[in-house]
Amino acid sequence: MSWHARLQVHYENASGRTRARFEHEGPLRILQSLYPEGDAICHNVVVHPPSGLVAGDRLDIEVDVDSGAHGLVTTPGATRFYRSTGEVAVQSARITLQPNARLEWLPLETLCYSGCRAENRVAVTLASGAELMGWDLTALGLPAAGRPFVDGSVLQQVAIDGVWLERGIVRADDHRLMDGPLGLAGNRCLATLYFAAGDALPRERRTAALELARELIEAHPLAAQAGATAPHERVLVLRVLSPLVEPAMDLLTRVRNAWRMALWSLPPSLPRTWAL
Repeated sequence: MSWHARLQVHYENASGRTRARFEHEGPLRILQSLYPEGDAICHNVVVHPPSGLVAGDRLDIEVDVDSGAHGLVTTPGATRFYRSTGEVAVQSARITLQPNARLEWLPLETLCYSGCRAENRVAVTLASGAELMGWDLTALGLPAAGRPFVDGSVLQQVAIDGVWLERGIVRADDHRLMDGPLGLAGNRCLATLYFAAGDALPRERRTAALELARELIEAHPLAAQAGATAPHERVLVLRVLSPLVEPAMDLLTRVRNAWRMALWSLPPSLPRTWAL
């Protein structure tokens, strides 16, 4: 029996305090709103009690952020796509930001077990003045546990407002992609951090953010496997390949913290649940 679940999260600005309201169907919901940074930024954790997806499972998440609100969404642990011999398992997130809204979309890593058939999609729409910082970390198999990704497929897609689309299919039997020097080169974690705006980012702002990212990349052990660029005047992107999740997460977190300060004048602030 497959699980179908839906979650709608709506952030609103009430006299300077961001509030989250939500509705859910099936085993998908958010925990209590937290305010570790004060009233202006509302932190929420999306929880999926079954803890993973198998054949035919579908999770649909919709996040709407009103003008002037600032939400931060994360997860308490990894999303898991388990081995599946049936239909594709799908996780889909649709994010809409109204004028001058902000959102941080920071789920922990997605673990793709060998034999999975998975799709993980994010679609973002931004009004003028809105800005979003998000990331995706996908781990193929569990190499540290001796459980490599030798069967199955994963589709990853991030679409932003028709100005940037990253879409790729990783198949375990595609040896050129998995192990070739022009592919993953034996790495099993793919990570992307992106900053997107509803309007063109001024050149000076883009350049300063990219310089910060590149300085942090150069000083990191993954320097040879990471890069930052602006594929569109509204989008900044950091891409990383890593043998394991932890080094990639470390680099993404460092750059995210630097961009938070440079682009929003906000200090680093990690979700409280990550320290548990």
